[in-house]
Amino acid sequence: MRVLVTGGAGFIGSQLCESLLGRGNEVLCVDNFDDYYSPEAKRRNLETCLENNKFRLVEADILDKGAMEKAFSEFRPEMVAHFAAYAGVRASLHDPVGFMNLNSNGTVKLLDLSVKHEVNGFLLASTSAVYGKSGKGVFLDDSKIMPLSPYAISKRAAELFCFQYSQLSGLNVSIPRFFTVYGPRQRPDMAIHKFTKLIDEGKEIPVYGGLESERDYAYVSDVVDAVCAALEKNPEFETFNLGNSEPTPLGEVVSTIEEKLGKKAKVKILPWQDCEPHSTCAGIGRAEKLLGFRPKVRIGEGIGKFVEWYKNR
Repeated sequence: MRVLVTGGAGFIGSQLCESLLGRGNEVLCVDNFDDYYSPEAKRRNLETCLENNKFRLVEADILDKGAMEKAFSEFRPEMVAHFAAYAGVRASLHDPVGFMNLNSNGTVKLLDLSVKHEVNGFLLASTSAVYGKSGKGVFLDDSKIMPLSPYAISKRAAELFCFQYSQLSGLNVSIPRFFTVYGPRQRPDMAIHKFTKLIDEGKEIPVYGGLESERDYAYVSDVVDAVCAALEKNPEFETFNLGNSEPTPLGEVVSTIEEKLGKKAKVKILPWQDCEPHSTCAGIGRAEKLLGFRPKVRIGEGIGKFVEWYKNR
């Protein structure tokens, strides 16, 4: 199978590329190595992939029509795994136009190219942030959508365009909604990476609203396995959650990082921000049924693996 992976130098994308190559697939990674965080770190993410003769790298922006047309024409992908995006709920509050342009319009351009080049299936990496204020408890695959941030709205718009193309063009589409994915290579602005660095350096960690808020943390290898399964199954149209279905209080995350680092955190409590829910929990029934999805890595083990990576990187 030939798979084009956008955003393939990033946290999840690079590990997806490695997993696909390990399964014998050909992979074309498209990434523009922007400076939202260290381009050098993203290049390190691809070191193993670049040793594989079934891997190709194109440095380009997905909004560059000419570069993307050339990539599709020359590689002739059978599947597209679309991970390129501006990410971050709080960051999107400062650049809603930029987030909508890349995350929504960029997706439309890729959908157009996928139909034109007769791609077999399209996978859009989406987010649990689309559920927003849909209520407390478990977010089911068909829970009400009430996004609270420009980031979440831009990803929801991308989902809707995927549905349109699926219905009108016959393109097979899979949409995994990731909950809080963590593990080696995690973006430095995400909580577990950010807290680990600050605790290690003896600096204060900013905590919005207190240590009682909960998140459903999903380890990166679990979600990558599920994405590979979705690419292989290639359903006509499916949306499904990928999480652990076990919300963890932020206080437990901080104490686990403290334990793994052998250092004490300095916590600074800040006002709660209404652009995020107080708790998330993934209902994973559809992923279980469709993909045989069973999360394997629990939070203590996963944070331990992340801290080990952080110390050795």
